[in-house]
Amino acid sequence: MFDSVGWGEILVLVVAGLFILGPERLPGAAAWLGRTIRQVREYATGARDQLQKELGPEFDELRKPLEDLRGLRNLNPRAAVKRTLFEGETPNFGVDVSKPPLRGGLDMTKPVSNGNGSAPERPAVTPLAPGERPPIDPDAT
Repeated sequence: MFDSVGWGEILVLVVAGLFILGPERLPGAAAWLGRTIRQVREYATGARDQLQKELGPEFDELRKPLEDLRGLRNLNPRAAVKRTLFEGETPNFGVDVSKPPLRGGLDMTKPVSNGNGSAPERPAVTPLAPGERPPIDPDAT
């Protein structure tokens, strides 16, 4: 829980609490804070256990992508770029690239149908002439 909070920050909080609450109320406030944190942890553990009990083996499938996202927190972009450019290794950043991504339940590898079995036609795009202003969509701005 306190991964990003160092001893310096804790010391500043204690000194600020000492000035705000005073020395007579600080121990009671610290005890209240400890009880509250313990109670929140118990609630979170109970909720996780209940979800795990209700979902069964699907809970682990749900939990894996979240752990992959947690691994991105420790990503060092400089090292990833260096590894990609100089060592020829392609980083996957914890993502399984062997499967096509699913967005909103749609398979992004298949073309979208317009209802009659064919893919919708896209309008032809013509390049702008030099000095020509692009069209503006007033609803988009």
